[in-house]
Amino acid sequence: MTQYICSKDSTSRMWRPLMEDGSPQVTPVWIGHEGDLVTFNTAKGRLKEKNLKRDPRVAISIVDSEKPYIPLVIQGEAVEITEDGADEDINALAKRYLDEEVYPFRQPGEERIIVKIQPEKATYQNG
Repeated sequence: MTQYICSKDSTSRMWRPLMEDGSPQVTPVWIGHEGDLVTFNTAKGRLKEKNLKRDPRVAISIVDSEKPYIPLVIQGEAVEITEDGADEDINALAKRYLDEEVYPFRQPGEERIIVKIQPEKATYQNG
């Protein structure tokens, strides 16, 4: 699973938490991992963080550009939200996905956070 998560060819990564009314929020994100945890980075105060603090359940769909109809789907819960290492993490993700040394889309005054997700279920059809 780690190799699939970190593959630069896995071009579509969709993150799905639940909105307050129970509907899904679907957002593309860059993902990584820390041990067995799936991670992603976002700006502090965004809707993603607010939704996760209210309901930590998420689903992530990762699609390989070579096999767009065979996603890896991970369901789990956010177990930690931290600012520790978030600036270094977003720069590492920018290097992986954009080949940029520094994340180029940072807004003035923006604070970054890392969300850590404990996978509870993963499905993949190798077809």
